[in-house]
Amino acid sequence: MIGSEPVIIPSEEGLTPYGKMFPSVVAFTDENERLVGELARMEAVENPDRTVSGIKRKMGTSHMVKIGPREYTPQEISAMILQKIKMDAEKYFGTEVEKAVITVPAYFNDNQRTATKEAGRIAGLEVIRLINEPTAASLAYGLDKKEKKEELKIAVLDLGAGTFDVTILKMREGLFKVISTSGDTQLGGLDMDEKLVEFVLEELEEEYQLDVRRDKKAMQKLRYATERAKIELSTASLTNISVQFPFVDIGLNLNMNLDLSREEMDALIEPVIQRLDVPINQALQDAKVAPEDIDKVVLVGGPTRMPVVREKIERFFCKEAEKGIDPMECVAKGAAIQAGVLAGEIDNVLLLDVIPLSLGIESSGGIFTPIMGRNTTIPVEESEIFTTSEDNQTKMAIHVLQGERAMAADNTTLGLFSFDDIPAAPKRTPLIDVAFDIDADGILNVSAEDLDTSKRREIRIEGSTKLSEGEIGRMVKEAKRYEKEDKKRRERIETLNQAKAIIDAAELAIKEMHEDGGVNEEGKGEVKKGILQLKEGMKGEVEGDIDVQNIKKDAEELKRIMQKMLIDKGEE
Repeated sequence: MIGSEPVIIPSEEGLTPYGKMFPSVVAFTDENERLVGELARMEAVENPDRTVSGIKRKMGTSHMVKIGPREYTPQEISAMILQKIKMDAEKYFGTEVEKAVITVPAYFNDNQRTATKEAGRIAGLEVIRLINEPTAASLAYGLDKKEKKEELKIAVLDLGAGTFDVTILKMREGLFKVISTSGDTQLGGLDMDEKLVEFVLEELEEEYQLDVRRDKKAMQKLRYATERAKIELSTASLTNISVQFPFVDIGLNLNMNLDLSREEMDALIEPVIQRLDVPINQALQDAKVAPEDIDKVVLVGGPTRMPVVREKIERFFCKEAEKGIDPMECVAKGAAIQAGVLAGEIDNVLLLDVIPLSLGIESSGGIFTPIMGRNTTIPVEESEIFTTSEDNQTKMAIHVLQGERAMAADNTTLGLFSFDDIPAAPKRTPLIDVAFDIDADGILNVSAEDLDTSKRREIRIEGSTKLSEGEIGRMVKEAKRYEKEDKKRRERIETLNQAKAIIDAAELAIKEMHEDGGVNEEGKGEVKKGILQLKEGMKGEVEGDIDVQNIKKDAEELKRIMQKMLIDKGEE
């Protein structure tokens, strides 16, 4: 920050095809020298097996990068990129850099956010805040407009190399409140590049009868050339893809030249462009706004420079996207503004962000019970009371989940711990308070407390690698697809759970009345009959062959009989 303005520090190697930025690529030479940035990209052409790119898509997973005999985690590779940023900044400042604000895709789940903070620590940085990339962009956009009195609804669309995020937020007088976020962690410029690579491969086969798919060096050259062509066609209407293939083994030195127009490229990447619709519609639906309700549209990320992307989004919202914002720089500038706020150098700016997916635990019958809903503003703490399902149960498994499906098995596991030493008691007697606490980075802490004994157990969710991060982008889509089926399954299990609870209460009431000596034989007979009727309807529970509505009806009838019996006994 210089005064109140964020300034981008250029990478040490100066201007690259990306301006002041450098590509997030790491390479290891044959001598095991580590390269990061543009030098690594250049190394990739000759040494693809020892070059790593797109590591962001692997954050929060068990994926390992094998370079020679050594294996690296995604956190380690990401840390190498962060270390270069740290060194470039230290050279620029002439002093050490110890703290950092790091931006992440809005749709990063808890595992991915935790992995990102770990990467920062490996790089020698204290990560004081994670901030969602679209939210960071909105800060950069709105800083000079904070004095305006009217409320603005802003759509921030962040299309990067590997991910696409959509954030809808309200802005007024320096207050930025995110009201919804959606996205796809497997959608971005890389997918466009693959379409162009496939096109060139087909041209090679048709023109020269060559299939170079198994030649790693040739494929790396193709990817580099097609990406450059994509960038050039953002401003030009025609470009030339030129690649030299020295096939030493067959004594062929092929110099391929292929003209590609913007119209041809747009047609090739159309399937990728169409995938933008789902996250946009989901974000609007969650925010309960229509496209025409949006006052400002902000585009973020290199691919949004492409006319086909900009035109599609402007048609969707029926308004021009904001000009004067460099889509490649606004996220970094927003992070600088957030750092300035945290350091006390900027006031009158307040950022309220949200969690992208619901958080909860598995309850009786395998149901996913949300404790925090999707798009809940953070930081936040919520809790809910749970109880035992068996007599004398002394342990309770706390299975922490994230997702939008009704059944626990269909969501992502974040953590699992056992709450032990619950005092033996009849079922549904112990009260266990399960609390979720999400900090400003969107990272979750879970605690459980026995309200009778005050015994407490807590864990910090450090990230599970049971499922790949690709599932996070499919969760909301699957939730929509299976909505009716999930609702039926959930209704069935909840009905059975409620019926069992009513049966337990009825049997307990009969026992207590017998012990008190005030047995109403007629009433007792009616209750027993009601219990048998309800149990008969529940017989198909294991096979799933039950009539939910009849069970509900029988349960209500049993409750009515019990109430009548208690009134007859003189109790209210």
